[in-house]
Amino acid sequence: MTTFVLIPGMCHGGWCFEPLTEQLRRHGHRVHPLTLTGLSERSHLLHGGLNLETHIQDVTGVLAAENIENAVLAGHSYGGMVISGVAGRMPDRVDSLVYLDAVVPQPGDSMWSLVSDRERQWYLDVVETGEAVRPLPFFDPRATPHPLASLLQPLAITADTTRVRRNVYVYAAGWAEQSPFTGTYQRLREDPSWTTYALGSGHNLMRDAPQDLLKILLEVSESG
Repeated sequence: MTTFVLIPGMCHGGWCFEPLTEQLRRHGHRVHPLTLTGLSERSHLLHGGLNLETHIQDVTGVLAAENIENAVLAGHSYGGMVISGVAGRMPDRVDSLVYLDAVVPQPGDSMWSLVSDRERQWYLDVVETGEAVRPLPFFDPRATPHPLASLLQPLAITADTTRVRRNVYVYAAGWAEQSPFTGTYQRLREDPSWTTYALGSGHNLMRDAPQDLLKILLEVSESG
């Protein structure tokens, strides 16, 4: 049995992993699809002080409280910032890292610094209070505003990937426009310490390529 901890991207909650969670549990695995503070069913906790550190603590808190060891952390998009920080903070509890069309930061990087001008323009579309970014119009109706400070705060410490059993990158090759993650995928594809996949899917891999994603995560589990 493998323990998967699933971290959503901007504006989403643990609900975005529902089909994947169900399938992984049917295969006998333990799965924690998390909702980060200030989002979805936790949107009532939104305030201007929420940042990346808050979201890293959300996950490290679960690892500690649930006594999780040898976790497979999977992060979608912004979730790459979070799983990198968690693995840097609690390396002894992390078995593998799976980046789902996500950023792969180095110390000092922020979400703002890693994306293109098109994404930065979106980040400037904030709610009236200025503390959160509005969901894009085509997002799931359940999407909620995302704490702006979490996108601006640089990551202080990241994963030492040499200590992780497997580093996996899943690239969505079906963006309608230029993907901000193409450069990351091309770099990691040449790195022998990484396993990379390219799926003919849009950015929302969980919705558009659930069976391919399930297969990849099962391979990560079975290779342990």
